[in-house]
Amino acid sequence: MTVEQTSLSRTPRKIIITGGAGFIGSNFVHHWCATYPGDRVVVLDALTYAGNRNNLADLEGRANLRFVQGDICDRPLIDRLLQEEQIDTIAHFAAESHVDRSILGPGEFVRTNVVGTFTLLEAFRQHWLNNGQPMDYRFHHVSTDEVYGSLDETDPGFSETTPYAPNSPYSASKAGSDHLVRAYHHTYGLPTLITNCSNNYGPYHFPEKLIPLMCINILLGKPLPVYGDGQNVRDWLYVGDHCSALDVVIHRGTPGETYNIGGNNEVKNIDLVHQLCTLMDELAPELPVRPAESLITFVKDRPGHDRRYAIDATKIRTELGWTPSVTVEEGLRLTVEWFLSHQDWWQPLLSQEYQDYYRKVYA
Repeated sequence: MTVEQTSLSRTPRKIIITGGAGFIGSNFVHHWCATYPGDRVVVLDALTYAGNRNNLADLEGRANLRFVQGDICDRPLIDRLLQEEQIDTIAHFAAESHVDRSILGPGEFVRTNVVGTFTLLEAFRQHWLNNGQPMDYRFHHVSTDEVYGSLDETDPGFSETTPYAPNSPYSASKAGSDHLVRAYHHTYGLPTLITNCSNNYGPYHFPEKLIPLMCINILLGKPLPVYGDGQNVRDWLYVGDHCSALDVVIHRGTPGETYNIGGNNEVKNIDLVHQLCTLMDELAPELPVRPAESLITFVKDRPGHDRRYAIDATKIRTELGWTPSVTVEEGLRLTVEWFLSHQDWWQPLLSQEYQDYYRKVYA
């Protein structure tokens, strides 16, 4: 059954999307509102540095959409929203997610990713109990492939049974939240779902991440910092594909299960940067520096930098019928075109705080 078929044969949901003003979260809000216009959607976001209400500007004013600025660690707020809106589904994206920032300041990652997830689970469990433990309620936790650690060049991709081996404060905090979500299903019977995805990219991606960083620096004629030797490998998943996979898991996944979501697009970091340079040379004729690849600069490697990630997405393909539809070549072109046509979106994000952070990381 496709996402489109699901939309024709379902009962409308009342969903909270945490972190819905962030990168993946806002793309998911757009997907959900377009696919299920009859659903009640509550977006909860603290609007920290990576949360941007402008990501949802074209959805503001819709009668079925409510935006709430708030913290997932605020239990009274969560309780109130669950009750007021009679929520039956939580899609939990809210997280501190940048490895470099977790190295500089791990405390906030533990608070948001572990304590925040615990707060949501406890509130949703009580709400679920108060409403008679409905079988169709869902708590969907969006996680990362980084909880599995690092792969050697010839290792098979991460599967749902790969032992956890996080190597950064970020991935350790996400691993902790995964374990809590799993425990709440096995201990209390709460209908939870976990998805672990590979590296996302696409519209609304905050400038500190690799692909938007390269696009923006090329446009500004600034160096393109590449960690170490650039041979680190990532599996790239276009954010639109990720949203369709999450939709499928929420509607057809088995409570208590984990599903890995990958893009089938393993690329070395340096090769990815070269692809972006070629696209920018083609699509942006007035670049300050050409060819763009002349800006590539190798910098000191990140501490504990995982060498390779790869996802084995057999389970979601065979059990739920989902496969990615966008190749990395197609997705990168779409992404570059989006950043070229949305300079009014990313330019305000290059704040003094961002510049200070950038210097700390790439000095």
